[in-house]
Formats: sequence, C-alpha cells, structure tokens
Amino acid sequence: MIDKIEVTIDVIVHATEDVLKILQSFELLNLKECDFTIQETFGHFENPIIMLNAKIIKKQAQSFMEKLLELLSEDQINSLIEEIEERTIDSKFHMRLDKQELIRGNITISEKDTIKIKIHTPIYNKKDTIKSFTEIFQIVN
Repeated sequence: MIDKIEVTIDVIVHATEDVLKILQSFELLNLKECDFTIQETFGHFENPIIMLNAKIIKKQAQSFMEKLLELLSEDQINSLIEEIEERTIDSKFHMRLDKQELIRGNITISEKDTIKIKIHTPIYNKKDTIKSFTEIFQIVN
C-alpha cells in the first residue's frame, strides 16, 4: 500500500522566519529545496508571507514516509494510528509537525506553528481506511 501514496506538504513562513533554514530542515526527511514551490503573498495585515508547497509521489513519497516514521516516536505513531478515523477525509490522512522542532532536527506532532502534511492513498471502500493507514504507519516496525 505504501507504494501508492502521495504526500502533500504545506508550510507558511512568516517574515520573521528564515525560509532557507526551514527548507534545509526538510533534508532530515529526504526532501530538497527543489521539491518545493515557493509563493510570496501577504497576510491579513499586509505582512509578507511565503507559502512552501511540495507534492511528492511514488518512490520519493515512500522514502519520505519511511524516514518520517523512523524519526517519530513509537508513542506518536501509535497515537496517529488511534486517530486515523478522525484525521482522514476522502482518503487523505491529515497530520501536522512542529516547524520549530523540525528546524532543531526533531520530528514532533503538533497543532501549533505547524507544517501541514496530507498523506493520500487510494481507498475504494471507506471501511478499509483504518486498515490501509495502519499498514502505512507500521512499515518501520
């Protein structure tokens, strides 16, 4: 099942943050700067914001997932497995990583100052959702 995944990563970089430092931190997860599209925009109060987006498929997505799961703690992986139903919408599993922790070289699930990750795999029967994503999250165990 992991060979049929697609991963989308979205990051909001505020004016006070170093976009290069954030891009370099993704090397920990087998991603390079060239994997991202960069869009400059403005926030609610006209403050400059940079949007980073990456969409990876096939072997690159598989490599990303293997590295991500290798770096997450067993407790965090188990927590993700327990929350599959709540985190899945239309065959896409939603999770967030702490941006500041990634810059420090740590992978931590968080809900504040985050990197949004959507993991998509084709699921043709909704009752197979838990089974399919559980298989994906257990590949390193």
